[in-house]
Amino acid sequence: MVGVKMAAAVAAASIRERQTVALKRMLNFNVPHVKNSTGEPVWKVLVYDRFGQDIISPLLSVKELRDMGITLHLLLHSDRDPIPDVPAVYFVMPTEENIDRMCQDLRNQLYESYYLNFISAISRSKLEDIANAALAASAVTQVAKVFDQYLNFITLEDDMFVLCNQNKELISYRAINRPDITDTEMETVMDTIVDSLFCFFVTLGAVPIIRCSRGTAAEMVAVKLDKKLRENLRDARNSLFTGDTLGAGQFSFQRPLLVLVDRNIDLATPLHHTWTYQALVHDVLDFHLNRVNLEESTGVENSPAGARPKRKNKKSYDLTPVDKFWQKHKGSPFPEVAESVQQELEYYRAQEDEVKRLKSIMGLEGEDEGAISMLSDNTAKLTSAVSSLPELLEKKRLIDLHTNVATAVLEHIKARKLDVYFEYEEKIMSKTTLDKSLLDIISDPDAGTPEDKMRLFLIYYISTQQVPSEADLEQYKKALTDAGCNLNPLQYIKQWKAFAKMASAPASYGNTTTKPMGLLSRVMNTGSQFVMEGVKNLVLKQQNLPVTRILDNLMEMKSNPETDDYRYFDPKMLRGNDSSVPRNKNPFQEAIVFVVGGGNYIEYQNLVDYIKGKQGKHILYGCSELFNASQFIKQLSQLGQK
Repeated sequence: MVGVKMAAAVAAASIRERQTVALKRMLNFNVPHVKNSTGEPVWKVLVYDRFGQDIISPLLSVKELRDMGITLHLLLHSDRDPIPDVPAVYFVMPTEENIDRMCQDLRNQLYESYYLNFISAISRSKLEDIANAALAASAVTQVAKVFDQYLNFITLEDDMFVLCNQNKELISYRAINRPDITDTEMETVMDTIVDSLFCFFVTLGAVPIIRCSRGTAAEMVAVKLDKKLRENLRDARNSLFTGDTLGAGQFSFQRPLLVLVDRNIDLATPLHHTWTYQALVHDVLDFHLNRVNLEESTGVENSPAGARPKRKNKKSYDLTPVDKFWQKHKGSPFPEVAESVQQELEYYRAQEDEVKRLKSIMGLEGEDEGAISMLSDNTAKLTSAVSSLPELLEKKRLIDLHTNVATAVLEHIKARKLDVYFEYEEKIMSKTTLDKSLLDIISDPDAGTPEDKMRLFLIYYISTQQVPSEADLEQYKKALTDAGCNLNPLQYIKQWKAFAKMASAPASYGNTTTKPMGLLSRVMNTGSQFVMEGVKNLVLKQQNLPVTRILDNLMEMKSNPETDDYRYFDPKMLRGNDSSVPRNKNPFQEAIVFVVGGGNYIEYQNLVDYIKGKQGKHILYGCSELFNASQFIKQLSQLGQK
């Protein structure tokens, strides 16, 4: 069985680059570069399951796959025709049903040769099943290679990853916090999380120092991960972390810190209405695995039965690192994004007009000398304009994309008064005096959906030190019910708060507030795509959320009651002597924050902003699943029904 050690060969910086390099290597039959005699890539078929598809799709485009010789990419459990003279690269989880299907492919002799790559390590017994099937089908010589890839996680950004998209309910917040969960079920959940984290560190090529809070699911993950890393390091012959893999690339001389936190330390942030572009897209649109799906209505059509709205067109856009506008503005407050789209559009139009002007001059019929000298001047300009055309067209594509996405976001902001919610919640979370009563917002039929109102009330309930009296609570409940809210999430948060009160004080969110800057009159000059009257231009002030504060304490080795009793694990120490006394006294340069129980783009953005001010430091944000507020509320609601 071959474990793939790629970190040594690759001094790639980000986890995104490392995972991409590992995938490209796999698609090249696990050798650096395979070309046939004509210098073309070898043509092959890629067969993956849903897990494999989710790992590849945010990293490699269809064009990139084609450049690597992938002519077809097919799901393992779809009906596939035999292509007997082509090699097949498989990329699947080592599950019972996947292995059965692969054995069936061998029996049916679908392909010329088989390169079997498992996303996560395959067990000895399952490997024997494949060997037996190959023997029975006389296909032993056709099984060219079997590899464990250790790629069981999904990278969404250079510095962000999630564990899975398929079957995520198995490791969701709800799964971990179910009151009726058995010990065996909990073990399975933890093993699933640990297996993915182990794959992450193999791909990163580094053994972390682990810190975690006590008495939480994060602690269970820490104990199991420490044990798994330790066992792998002890097996000198087969260790995936040999000396040469360490110190490649970004994670340099010093080992990284892994901070494991539990979602329960901060339930307000995932419910919070947000104001930055990427987090808003995730909050109000259908956005997952870096792809946003929009429904665009196509105006009105006149039929014999009279005018009726045309059917909605579904459009999807990939928001990737290649998109310069997205990279620059995904963390910006929304009004800035609207302004930037407008500026890009004006710049594009000016360039387009210049090309048109040059074309009309080129069509001059004049014979006089003035016209001829003008012609020769402009020939050079036109040549340069023509050569910049592909760039111009790409710019136009991105402007259209962001105009559509930002317009869709703006419709939500206006229809639901999201700026009002955002500002009010910021005040609650930072304990600032509130300018109007909570009941007024809940009772306002024009402000937000029932879910928006529920989110606001839960944030208030979580963040307030004094639990509201029974009489007050009844009054709020009545207002929420009248507004059409489902009260199940509140049931759960009440139990959670009573339990958390025994454990510790609620998280504090700093004490700075956002400052409104009046209406967006500057941006909204005439002819603008974005008419934002009535939407406040809120400017964000940097404040550290609980997860960022915990990271800051541990990364900078600060003493703080919040993190002083965090457990400390070092898988490289021979004896697993646990202590909360760190051996390492120096601040860390690299850290990974991982949230057990689910994360969100608000927290991710907060960490990105925090690290900007720290010279030469890097952080990665990971979570067991990535949810937006509405998916989180659904889980709280299910927990509250019990």
